[in-house]
Amino acid sequence: MNEQAFDKEQTTNEQTDNLTHETESAEDILARELNVDDSVPGTQHLDDSVDDTTEMEKLRAELEESKDKYLRLVAEFDNFRRRNAKERVELIQTAGKEIIQSLLEVLDDTDRAAKQMESSDDLAQVKEGISLVFNKLRGTLQAKGLRKMESIGQPFDADLHEAITEIPAPSAELSGKVIDEIEPGYYLNDKLIRFAKVIVGK
Repeated sequence: MNEQAFDKEQTTNEQTDNLTHETESAEDILARELNVDDSVPGTQHLDDSVDDTTEMEKLRAELEESKDKYLRLVAEFDNFRRRNAKERVELIQTAGKEIIQSLLEVLDDTDRAAKQMESSDDLAQVKEGISLVFNKLRGTLQAKGLRKMESIGQPFDADLHEAITEIPAPSAELSGKVIDEIEPGYYLNDKLIRFAKVIVGK
């Protein structure tokens, strides 16, 4: 083989290698472009849209569930409020009924005492009958939790007493204390229901 033919053959081989290299590069590029994965524009956007739709549906379902729970709680609270109000009214009515029933016996005694006063001239017997009625009334009220406040001789307390007036104290130790009582105070089951109207020493 002469030198000219060798050079021609070598040139031909180089051109073939360059063409093959360029063809492989083009194939690599095409393969990358046709490879569908998360990096391909459009595919990622489609996946994001699907995820957003799923998340929105999930949030909508949670919202509906929360609204349903809220409506149920409102209905239950409204029923509880009505039931509580009804029970409170019934309790007040029942408590009043029990007190009235317990006082009916005292009322019967007052009627008997009134008849005795009309038909009897024995003053001692009349006094005894009235005293029995009063004691029964006090006993009945005490059984219901009523308790009289002891104020005379006690230090004046604005939370318990209502001062009607102040007068000079008979002794220095009674200064600032209750000297006399106009109206007694009362507790009902240890709860103050009436202030005592008192006269305070100064």
